[in-house]
Amino acid sequence: MKYIDRREFLKIMSAGTAATMLPACSSDQDTAASAGKTDTSSAMPAGFYDLPMKGNARIFHITDVHGQLNPVHFREPNVNLGVGDAFGRPPHIVGSKLMQKMGMQLNSPESYAYTYIDFENAARKYGKTGGYAHIKALKNQLTEQAGGRENTLTIDGGDLWQGSGTSLWTRGVDMVEASNIMGVDVMVGHWEFTYRENEVLNNVTLFKGDFIGQNVRVKPDAMFGDEYPEMVEKYDGTGLFNEDTGHAFRPYVIKNVGGARICVIGQAFPRTGNANPQEFFPDWSFGLREDDMIELVKGIRKNEKPDAIVLLSHNGMDVDIKMAERVPGLNAVFGGHTHDGIPKPVEVKNVAGNTCLVTNAGSNSKYLGVMDFDIQDGKVKAMHYKMMPIITDWIPADKEMQAYIDQMRQTKYDDKIIESRNKEFFYNKERLGKTYEEILSEKLAIADRTLYRRGNFMGTWDQILCNALRDEYDADISMSAGVRWGTSKLKGEWITMEDVLTQSSMTYGETYVSGMSGKQLLDTLEGVADNLFDPDPYLQSGGDMVRVGGLDYTIEPAATLGKRITNARLDDGTPIDPEKTYTVAGWASVTRTPEGRPLWDVVRDHLIRRRGEDNVYVIPKQNDPELIGVNNNPGIADYAGKSS
Repeated sequence: MKYIDRREFLKIMSAGTAATMLPACSSDQDTAASAGKTDTSSAMPAGFYDLPMKGNARIFHITDVHGQLNPVHFREPNVNLGVGDAFGRPPHIVGSKLMQKMGMQLNSPESYAYTYIDFENAARKYGKTGGYAHIKALKNQLTEQAGGRENTLTIDGGDLWQGSGTSLWTRGVDMVEASNIMGVDVMVGHWEFTYRENEVLNNVTLFKGDFIGQNVRVKPDAMFGDEYPEMVEKYDGTGLFNEDTGHAFRPYVIKNVGGARICVIGQAFPRTGNANPQEFFPDWSFGLREDDMIELVKGIRKNEKPDAIVLLSHNGMDVDIKMAERVPGLNAVFGGHTHDGIPKPVEVKNVAGNTCLVTNAGSNSKYLGVMDFDIQDGKVKAMHYKMMPIITDWIPADKEMQAYIDQMRQTKYDDKIIESRNKEFFYNKERLGKTYEEILSEKLAIADRTLYRRGNFMGTWDQILCNALRDEYDADISMSAGVRWGTSKLKGEWITMEDVLTQSSMTYGETYVSGMSGKQLLDTLEGVADNLFDPDPYLQSGGDMVRVGGLDYTIEPAATLGKRITNARLDDGTPIDPEKTYTVAGWASVTRTPEGRPLWDVVRDHLIRRRGEDNVYVIPKQNDPELIGVNNNPGIADYAGKSS
């Protein structure tokens, strides 16, 4: 199979129209009258982005950007339930309770950044968040405050290369180049591995920093079998593969930051092999590998004698907290995967009695985490952490980064682009010759309410995806994975093709329809619920509950496996019959390659077909499950469905 050459792509971009003459972001500029005008009268509080250095080494942390280079709206969850030891512990506190826990005020920029509260009005008051050009500008300012580049380290927690139309079409190269301009020094991966192995290795070669992961191994069959010469050729020039240990990538790196030697250990998403199709990474295996982590930290402390050891993780925050408790020797964990915007770190006492700070820097380029280390005589005397929300209008864009983004979006879609694993060159002929910007800015319908995805259960964006699947296949029920990536859209704004792609762009986005018995449906719901609500974080998947269209049910999160789901019924109230077969539409199959159209095209056509004469798309019904036993849980507030 032939893929677009990465260096060729970068060369094409460099020959494009002068970037400084292009609009910074045009897809959301034309908003329906009903949306109103954004209130930009709220001035930035004095000193909001001032952060004098407290120590001698500063680490910048970004994670789960999911391909979002331009500013976006992103609504935080109103449901993030914690069970077991996680009950009432960050990140499982939402809304006003989170603000109270963190010592922050309601009706403030922080309230807008960290909660769902009055999101629509707050979004119109403060504007969009994030944007790589704006993060870069803030990082430049904070680097200067830290005394210069030599005193800082920039790390990325993964899920960087996937989640947008441009990242799909360039196979993540757009994000690699952006991270090089950002100055990312070290990163780990998860969705990065949903490109083909050779694409991942090519991107790692283009990346100017270190791509690490102590828990990513080359499978023995690939390392010692007939494929060995091919493996050597595959890794030729990368300097990554270690025959002796089996590591596919360097397990750790040591960087000199502010005169201190800081070790960064990498931890990729442990359940990549279960959560994503193994056809993309046939030679690699993943896992938590806690015992290996303990031995690795012990060996680094003894042999390398660093001043500090930090874990750059894509475990998810609950898993990070448990691992920090059980692995001696870690000073801090910079986490990702679960998209938790938590302003203050969780202090964890490990088995040796030492303190480790566990953080998570949210998603969609919405935050920049900053940790200062005061290191004296080879020991960490103090750590100071602050999460910086990126309020876009308050930070002038970095010119170099914005120029790159604008120019990249002028790249033309061509027949070498692979949108699907279904065919060698699967592409939409209607897009040929158009620029990325022209494709992404297509207006599809006007939102009848705020569209969001983040939360343990059904979001309004999820409902649209499920409705589109049922519409495409005339199915009884539809299912959509409870993934946490995808931006928000305000009521009254035009939904564009870019918005749809932020919800659906992946390398295995094909749709399908099949028959499932009522028992299989119920078993599926039970299985996903257990992945989400098992009291042991090591047994959780880090995602949210599967979204279902055309089906309502009741769930008791704190119950045990097989006893959480009851009262499942179709939209008309008919109970699900375990013996009956139902037509179920879905997408993103992990185990097989469906023959259906990619979800983004299914949703595009559905929105256009089902919008009204006023171009407004109305969601007729929201399939929110009824929740039992959650009323005293601080991880739920203002839930649209019934709860008790």
